[in-house]
Amino acid sequence: MSPRLRIAAIALVVLAGAGAWLWLGRDTGELHYTGFVEGEERIVRAEVAGRVLEVPFAEGAVVPAGAVVARLDDADVAARIESKRRELGVLEAQIARQREQVALTESTWRRDVAAREAELRQAEAQSRLAAVTHGRQSKLAAEGVASPQRLDEARSSRDAAQSAVERARDVLARARAMEGEIAVAKSQLAVLEEQLALARAQLGELEVLRAKYTVRAPATDSVVQAQLVWPGELAQPGTPLVSVLDPLDKYVQIYVPVADADRVRVGTRVAIELDSAPGRRVPGEVSFVADQANFTPEKIETRSDRLGQVYRAKVRILEDVEQFQPGTEGNVYLSGDGVETARR
Repeated sequence: MSPRLRIAAIALVVLAGAGAWLWLGRDTGELHYTGFVEGEERIVRAEVAGRVLEVPFAEGAVVPAGAVVARLDDADVAARIESKRRELGVLEAQIARQREQVALTESTWRRDVAAREAELRQAEAQSRLAAVTHGRQSKLAAEGVASPQRLDEARSSRDAAQSAVERARDVLARARAMEGEIAVAKSQLAVLEEQLALARAQLGELEVLRAKYTVRAPATDSVVQAQLVWPGELAQPGTPLVSVLDPLDKYVQIYVPVADADRVRVGTRVAIELDSAPGRRVPGEVSFVADQANFTPEKIETRSDRLGQVYRAKVRILEDVEQFQPGTEGNVYLSGDGVETARR
């Protein structure tokens, strides 16, 4: 091999080694990104249509969990609730009267049926006795011992007793037939009770609707970032009312080059440092990575074009969240092995 070729070969080996060192160094070295601290914004929206009456909290105010952040005019639904309550009162009074009437009618009917049954039993007993007497008189008359007059009297008593039984049975049947009227009264009571149940359900729905006119903050303390409506304005369902930030849910938004995308994934642990407190790091975790690159050229023709793309990512702050104010600059560090330990 000529000296010139040997020098070229040595140069290639050196360049290859340097390139490998740089590549491995990037894979195993600490990655550093800079971004801005942001809060997780939550938009509180109207669920119903109504004119805005009040927005109690100004921008920057701390809002306790569940506090009222806006009131809408609920006069219409309030009137409907009052009307429904009056309807409930009328139905409840009707049901009370109907129940009383049903109970009284049923009690009277039971006593009447019991009395008619007792009368029938007495008539049947008298009829049996009259039949026995008539049979005995018939036998005596056949033997010539009893007079025909006594036999006629016994026959008349028997027939009268049997007629009394028939009348008692008819009276009892009519008394028992009154049960149908009681059944009708009970069915009317059931209809009223169904109407009452429906009215109560409708009242419950109206009260749930009315509660939506009082708009409340999320279930955690928050800070008003922006007031989006003002008293007198008309809100529609979905209208943004206020924007709030959770003071304990903050993140640093960064942009990750394509070359680092395989190392920055959701769940990756990192360290975060404020520019205002250099050297003091707190733990963080990648909570979001965009599925598409940003700043993509219209036409990608070369490898350098592809490497110029970046992915938007969010790094959630896990400790000392209150020390990180939205808008301040933060630094995110990722160690070579993908696990970062915070340095205090």
